[in-house]
Amino acid sequence: MNDQSRAPQLDVTQLFDDAKGRLSPDFDPFAVDNLRSGTGTLPRLLREHALRHPGQLALREKSFGVWRRMDWAQYHRQARRFAFALLSVGVRRGDRIIIASENTPEWYFSDLGAEMIGAIPVGVYPTNPWPELQYIVRHSAARLAVCGDQEQTDKVLDAQANDGGLPDLEHVLCVDMKGLRDYRQPYLSSFESFLERGDAHAAGLPDAEAMLDAMIEDTSPDDVALMVYTSGTTGPPKGAMMTHRNIIYSTYNYARAVGADTRRIEAVGYLPLCHAAERCYSMAMLLCVGGTVSFAESIDTVNENVREIAPSFMVGVPRIWEKMKESFEFRLKESGPVQKRVAGWLMRQGRKLDDARQAADGKLTPAQSVWAWVLHWALFRNIQRYMGLDRTYHRLCAGAAVSPETIRFFSIIGLPLSQGYGMTEVAGCVFVQTPGHFRLGGCGLPLEGTTYEVAEDGEIRLGGPAIFKGYFRDPEATQKTMQGDMLLSGDIVTVFDNGEISVIDRKKAIIITSGGKNIAPSEIENALKDSPYIKEVIVTGDGRKFLGALIQIDYDNVGLWASDRNLSYTTYKSLSLLPEVRELVQGAVDEVNTRFARVENIRRFVILEKELDHDDGELTATQKVRRSIIDTKFGKELEQIYGKVPA
Repeated sequence: MNDQSRAPQLDVTQLFDDAKGRLSPDFDPFAVDNLRSGTGTLPRLLREHALRHPGQLALREKSFGVWRRMDWAQYHRQARRFAFALLSVGVRRGDRIIIASENTPEWYFSDLGAEMIGAIPVGVYPTNPWPELQYIVRHSAARLAVCGDQEQTDKVLDAQANDGGLPDLEHVLCVDMKGLRDYRQPYLSSFESFLERGDAHAAGLPDAEAMLDAMIEDTSPDDVALMVYTSGTTGPPKGAMMTHRNIIYSTYNYARAVGADTRRIEAVGYLPLCHAAERCYSMAMLLCVGGTVSFAESIDTVNENVREIAPSFMVGVPRIWEKMKESFEFRLKESGPVQKRVAGWLMRQGRKLDDARQAADGKLTPAQSVWAWVLHWALFRNIQRYMGLDRTYHRLCAGAAVSPETIRFFSIIGLPLSQGYGMTEVAGCVFVQTPGHFRLGGCGLPLEGTTYEVAEDGEIRLGGPAIFKGYFRDPEATQKTMQGDMLLSGDIVTVFDNGEISVIDRKKAIIITSGGKNIAPSEIENALKDSPYIKEVIVTGDGRKFLGALIQIDYDNVGLWASDRNLSYTTYKSLSLLPEVRELVQGAVDEVNTRFARVENIRRFVILEKELDHDDGELTATQKVRRSIIDTKFGKELEQIYGKVPA
């Protein structure tokens, strides 16, 4: 983070005196009714925080081992500097800018600064290769790019130099200029020098602050705040246009549902900010209810940073929760025999207690409550502290289907994971589990104001203030997605007797065998991924006589297993080809087959000789398998399972 001592200091008293006469008389972004309905805009919320409690801690970033702090006044001032800088280069209302970066405070400044003038920020995953970045920049016609470091800058420059370039892009900014000393592109500058350009521009305007406040006031809650490009599992990514109302309504009503509106938010920001979940549950949540967001150093240090921060609120994709569970299990394996036996016995007792809790809809008898207290102090408290989650009052597992065994583990140790349901097109979650509605496999009840219906084929259709404005420059896709005021989700669900929905699978992912059986592959895939030795699974069988599977082993865990048995290997491929490894995977497949009907059994499988990779087009940026490429990408493996298809 740049040294904030160089930034002009915000005179909060003067700013309040100047601004209060320009605010809409009926607008109070801290009024519950306004937040519940989504009235207001994100820049107005930021301004209100800076006016009401300017010195309170808002953001933290770790730099050279030290957590650096930023209060609301500094946060607000940096966003305004960025807004003036955009105006200085001719960016106007409705123009798009892209942000390609890891999570940093500068992302927030760029995002909110663009929204202040009505420009639309578009996030790009930092893992996207340059051709995918090029597609998004071209499709959005972005005029300016904010890059986090040299790697992201190089991608933009590669996209500019190849295959027709980026005709609309005029400016490229880089936050961390390390390695860019010899770059000579005239349109490339540092983020800090761009802010200084904004300072100079504002200094030359009569009553610049009043002008910017007027621009903020001119923005309607139903204007597009930002765009999020879908992950593209079945086709090219689409730019989902999300309004201020969508985001504020969805975020605040989620906060109310889980009790975050009455408690201080202490969150770790680590999921990509170009994803709707992180945008809503770090940046927007902070604006709606206050608190602090601390930026993780990297995705590889998330567990360590979580232990340092001890957050009160935690959102994680399934892989994050799975890694936490695996970390404990492998640490336990390295313990002495007595510790392993005692911990194993306590975990089994915890499972029995959790079974009783599930059967009684979350209630325990007085005797069971005492036993739960004993287990907590004997073992579970230490596990919670080891993970850094002992202070959390809410934990959400979002983004994809998760293994029931992972959910059970956290429930057993006293950290139940709340599952929710949502998608990019509804600005995050619109269903969430809360106390009293915590059924295993469920996704909770709808948020206030959300309506839904389940079609005859099981597809859930959604309505309410969270529904997005449509896909950018794609009216045909928008029309296919909307039916009147209802969003066609493409997800197949069932409804439990307690009112919770449960997601079966994506409609397009349902496998129909040659015998006419409809099978949801995700349930089988998640069951196989319960094994610590299996990292990814693709169940196949559409139009076939039986189910097969393409399996990617977990290189680290299988590698440890092989080393313990003195099995030699040098690479992922050599490890995957060991006959002992195939026997190991066969055992996991056989065990899972006992849990399902015969028609749902995996009859044959192939262990992939390489790990699935985003750069090779096999995974999306959110690490979801691109099912549309299975037949062409894995033709050889499918032939091993089903035989050669006749010409």
